[in-house]
Amino acid sequence: MEALLTGITSITIGQITMMIIGAVLMYLGIKKEYEPTLLVPMGLGTILVNFPGTGVLTQMVNGSEAEGVLDVLFEAGISTELFPLLIFIGIGAMIDFGPLLQNPFMLLFGAAAQFGIFFTIAVAVFFGFDIREAASIGIIGAADGPTAIFVSNQLAPNLLGPITVAAYSYMALVPIIQPIAIKAVTTKAERRIRMTYKAEGVSKMTKILFPIIITLISGFIAPISLPLVGFLMFGNLLRECGVLDRLSLTAQNELVNIISILLGLTISVKMQADLFLNLQTLMIIAFGLVAFIMDSVGGVLFAKLLNLFRTQKVNPMIGAAGISAFPMSSRVIQKMATDEDPQNFVLMYAVGANVSGQIASVIAGGLLLGFFS
Repeated sequence: MEALLTGITSITIGQITMMIIGAVLMYLGIKKEYEPTLLVPMGLGTILVNFPGTGVLTQMVNGSEAEGVLDVLFEAGISTELFPLLIFIGIGAMIDFGPLLQNPFMLLFGAAAQFGIFFTIAVAVFFGFDIREAASIGIIGAADGPTAIFVSNQLAPNLLGPITVAAYSYMALVPIIQPIAIKAVTTKAERRIRMTYKAEGVSKMTKILFPIIITLISGFIAPISLPLVGFLMFGNLLRECGVLDRLSLTAQNELVNIISILLGLTISVKMQADLFLNLQTLMIIAFGLVAFIMDSVGGVLFAKLLNLFRTQKVNPMIGAAGISAFPMSSRVIQKMATDEDPQNFVLMYAVGANVSGQIASVIAGGLLLGFFS
């Protein structure tokens, strides 16, 4: 009875608050279906790590150190960058770069939609974060969870918990946040612009060469980004080469599923009350929202700038699809176009910009590492 009461009476208000946050994450994943593969295990993990003397974390027991399973997984999978990199193999195997190869022009929107990252870095530095922490906060704007984990774990591991929560939360909230941001900087007439789509075949050889060429270019431009770009492109090569279909399917399904479970549980090590509940966390979440909004706005404004010089106008909403949240963002753009004009179909252009955003986000992450690591 004494041991039971000790466990109950030693819990803090902060730990109870974190358990509630964990429950909210699970609610969002299960009820609202917001990134359930990450939010559900992360939510339960948050509850597990906030019990006093929890066995899932390394503790001193009778004068000796007892290793906790989540600490072991964290050292093996997060500290070594293994889990986010393995996720990239699966993401690469899922992505069809065909729409981008049909319209290489869409690469420009992937680059433009990274504006929010660098804008937020400047803002975070102004508010007192050091440059490495600011770079880690800015990468939230890419709406790419694995990239955010990879970059922040190298530049600011102390901020890994709130950055991860912010990155995956904003990925899940793309259908809510992006329409508001887009409508704020576009007119109804601009959102109704139609784009004629001309389907052009992409040869198998082109699809095979594309991930190899991107890897080579990245190696020369930002060699430190090669773990990110290389694993992403390796997954895509599995998909496109035509002789490794079994491995491609494994990467898309079993590999991604297993690593998602482990990643969600393991990242909760950084969700302990004493690490998470502070003003700094609130600022990170707020700046992450700024980065995400400015990424979307940057892509839209770039499209509007191009329209000043083009006879065939681009629907500026396409620019917002240049973030990395694939395929959610491209679906949002098509829905907004259809809401304005039921006969307006911009999906293939949006998908092209969206997959280019996946490439641009990992290159941006590599550039940040190259500058500040």
